[in-house]
Amino acid sequence: MLTEALDEAVRRYGRRPALRTPEGAELSYADLGRLTDETAAGLARRGVREGQVAALLLPASVEYVVAYLALARLGAITAGVNPRLTAPEGRAVLDRARPDVVIGTAELVAERRGAAETIEVPLAGTPEAVLAGLRDDRRAPPAVRTDPDRPVAIVFTSGSTGTPKGAVFAGRQLRAIASIDAGGPRPAPPVLAGTELPHVGFMTKLPGHLLAGARVQLLRRWRAADVLRLVAEQRMPVIGGVSAQVALLLRVPEFGSHDLSAVRALVVGGGPSPPELVRRARTRFGAAYSIRYSSTESGGVGTMTAFDGPDEEALHTVGRPRPGIDIEIRDDRGRALPPGEVGQIFLRSPATMTGYWRDEAATRAALSGGFLRTGDLGVVDDRGCLRLAGRHGEMYIRGGYNVHPQEVEAVLAECPGVAAVAVAPTPDAVMGEIGVAVVVPADPGAPPGLDELRAFAAGRLARHKLPEELLVVAELPLTSMYKIDRRALAGLVTRAGTPGRSPHPRRGTRP
Repeated sequence: MLTEALDEAVRRYGRRPALRTPEGAELSYADLGRLTDETAAGLARRGVREGQVAALLLPASVEYVVAYLALARLGAITAGVNPRLTAPEGRAVLDRARPDVVIGTAELVAERRGAAETIEVPLAGTPEAVLAGLRDDRRAPPAVRTDPDRPVAIVFTSGSTGTPKGAVFAGRQLRAIASIDAGGPRPAPPVLAGTELPHVGFMTKLPGHLLAGARVQLLRRWRAADVLRLVAEQRMPVIGGVSAQVALLLRVPEFGSHDLSAVRALVVGGGPSPPELVRRARTRFGAAYSIRYSSTESGGVGTMTAFDGPDEEALHTVGRPRPGIDIEIRDDRGRALPPGEVGQIFLRSPATMTGYWRDEAATRAALSGGFLRTGDLGVVDDRGCLRLAGRHGEMYIRGGYNVHPQEVEAVLAECPGVAAVAVAPTPDAVMGEIGVAVVVPADPGAPPGLDELRAFAAGRLARHKLPEELLVVAELPLTSMYKIDRRALAGLVTRAGTPGRSPHPRRGTRP
């Protein structure tokens, strides 16, 4: 399907720009198609063929896009390796992927060298020089049979710890994702590639961008000031990303000096957005704000809040299932729960991965009866909107009562003086576990106190859910995809409370 999308885009859009590099050079759809064919021919000459796995160790670049498209034309499977991973993390991904060939820059390949054949490629200074040493313009790439069930991409999850898992997507899933995305507002050109390219937000969404004729702006690295400048200069109508990125954009000192009048919408995934962030973003950008909930395994599609939805939906939920997607809330025994009860979120759609690469046990645990077990906890309210309550393994038990950190965070995030907040448990001799609020203050010189946080949340949270310790930090630990790094957060809390070290800065009276 990826090859079909490229061929259709070349026919429709020809000389329209398809990609824009960080340096400002543009590559047309016609040239993208030509470079893809020449690269596919060159790879075939090197022995790459249908069914083989190729790992890409490349930064966000034209080289990555062309290599991905060329491999798909050959019927090979692309496994992207996030360049922001450490060397051990990158090697763990390669160990799981077991690629037949590795294509990457000399620097990244050297850090993660293994047994597979390696093709080192430099990053070109101009689009015409992209993969010049690999391309073959004297012959056409070999024809490959059409097979909607042939794997196209392996997208590795962005978790910060544990054994990496690669979600497999075939042409059938990529077509479904493009169809689901086409049912909503299409991203008019240009589109910002706000994540590293191995992320599900690019790997599974590229066919849709091609079919829409979007101009994809590539970034060498996401930096708030640079992104805001590009949004203004390129007159981008839609800003995509995660909530942490939106918060960073709003903190850019020169925010008010940019002309952001072209921005019509912010589309924000990676979980819920704090209500105060939604309010501030809508006001300062003068644009609508839609929260998207999905996962790597779901293909990057799930639920969404309506751009014109009421505040109860827009501020406190992740919206309703998108067309073609079913959501169920189940208890620990797999029984469906009625609206209003917290349970595990199961999702069903034609976009869901076919399984985890080389991991049958994990696949059986994740997929059951056509449904994907997301590992998230949530509740469907009386409006049919989904509210997230955290990850299944993140729940802690305080005095016999379950506490879901994300539920507490959603309330504390609205407290005046709080710029960002996360909640983690810490052991307690009496209650078993209690909650620690880890807070980034809006004003570092006047951080909110524990009593202030508890008083603010007391009207919306049961007493056992209120935080009982407070840790003030300059910033929250984040993963490479700008999500809260829960393992690092737990380590932060543990170090702050370890005997022989400074205790938590502020303690409260326990109820």
